Amino acid sequence: MVNKDNKTALLVMDVQKWNITEKHKDVVRHMQQAIQHARELGQTIIWVQLAFGANYPELNPQNKFFSMITPESHMTKLDEATQPHPELVPQANDYIVNKYRVSAFAGSNLESILKAQSINHLILCGISTSGVVLSTLTEASDKDYQLSVLHDACFDRNASVHDVLVHNVFPRHADVLSVGEWVAQSTKQP
Repeated sequence: MVNKDNKTALLVMDVQKWNITEKHKDVVRHMQQAIQHARELGQTIIWVQLAFGANYPELNPQNKFFSMITPESHMTKLDEATQPHPELVPQANDYIVNKYRVSAFAGSNLESILKAQSINHLILCGISTSGVVLSTLTEASDKDYQLSVLHDACFDRNASVHDVLVHNVFPRHADVLSVGEWVAQSTKQP
């Protein structure tokens, strides 16, 4: 269930130019709908993005996944690739969180913002389902946040992995629903 108060935040994760192509158009549309609805409810919107400092000081060559990133990847905070996708742009009163690993919590100030704003319910969407969404959900669950996942506002390049996660794994930690179901639930009269 979605709270109609300021205790809920929509996390829009890894929707940067480097990570979105034409194949994501339906997911982008669902994200736009979710963002608009969260704004109508007066909920906090937190944009989580992956970007590194100049010369990539956060990268460790021992990390198999992140060691693939090189200066030629153009993944610093100032590079065009790490900027928000033009169809998914933060507004002035939104929060922007920079992370250095897969989870939205890893190396970021996300938890400080959540605690300072007394947020206890996180609604997750992002690219990819098996990356940022899974990692953030797992860590947020361990931190005792109430969780919802908008399955049609998430994408994974492996559709089978996406389906297993949203149907078999995520329901153990979160309410899993479509953007349409979330909108309908949250607009019902008490």
